[in-house]
Amino acid sequence: MGDPKGVAEGVRTALGTDRHGDDGRRAIAWLHISAPGRGAIPTATSWCACGRDRSAIGIRRVLALAAEHDSHRTTCPLRNPQEGRAA
Repeated sequence: MGDPKGVAEGVRTALGTDRHGDDGRRAIAWLHISAPGRGAIPTATSWCACGRDRSAIGIRRVLALAAEHDSHRTTCPLRNPQEGRAA
């Protein structure tokens, strides 16, 4: 028999399962910390798809931003939708 006419070798002709296991989850928040080396001043950026966008410079402010980014997970409207909840 062989491959259907006009189909290149190795090309899938039917939809199969995704080998990479895409389960539909997507990242909606990012925390990027840069500490380039000894004696350098660290910087951080916290971004969320809900519109939250913060940045910090210096050790104490970067640590505070990291803690704030972590606590934002419980209040983010994208992670915790309010629709359908009792008032």
